[in-house]
Amino acid sequence: MRVKRLLVIGIGAGDPDHLTLQAAKAIAAADVFFIVDKGEVKQDLIRLRLDLIERHGRPPYRIAEARDPERDRTTPGPAYAAAVEDWRSRRALACESLIRDELAEDQTGAFLVWGDPGVYDSTLAIVEDILSRGNVTFDYEVIPGISSVAALTARHRTSLTQVGRPVHLTTGRRLAEDGPTADDVVVMLDAHCSFAGLDDFHIHWGAYLGTPDEILVSGPVAEVGDRIRELRADARARKGWIMDTYLLRRVPDSG
Repeated sequence: MRVKRLLVIGIGAGDPDHLTLQAAKAIAAADVFFIVDKGEVKQDLIRLRLDLIERHGRPPYRIAEARDPERDRTTPGPAYAAAVEDWRSRRALACESLIRDELAEDQTGAFLVWGDPGVYDSTLAIVEDILSRGNVTFDYEVIPGISSVAALTARHRTSLTQVGRPVHLTTGRRLAEDGPTADDVVVMLDAHCSFAGLDDFHIHWGAYLGTPDEILVSGPVAEVGDRIRELRADARARKGWIMDTYLLRRVPDSG
């Protein structure tokens, strides 16, 4: 029985050398690569994917593209989750069309996902959404990648975990709403620098990890918080986008 096959491939945090051997083999096995275009501002993200495909893909392969739906990132409070679900649903429709129209029954398609698709990404939820609708059927496999969290701790030469202490992975929005819920907190994509005022924490911050634009700052929040805010604002204004991650670690009470 002929069946469509889909690969969701983690490609790392930005350095082409982050690509694992398993991911390189998966790229070589794909017949069609699906690219969801986020517009001119984020062409850097498309360019890295295309470079990896050119380097590791096995011709003849094809590139199939769809436009990423616009997403409302300003919705406050409880309505934010509904706005994300609406965007994800519209993105699922675009991806469903790609799989249905661009992938033959005996072919393998691939989405190249920034970082690790199992850590902080919507692709797996979108794939499951497509399957649940029943308009197109396929088998799929997930290939893990080096996440921005792994890249961050490696670049700062620190461990993600400490003995007997949990780590909380959250967003800047939730940090602002809930405050730190553990002594070690990893925060993804914090547009508002919600670490402000957490002066009993040390911060390891990184943006554009693994790329030539990488920025790293580490130190007590009280001492480096303003610098991070300035660097983040300047970088976003210069490039038009920013992806950053940081680890907050509570400083032990010396008293």
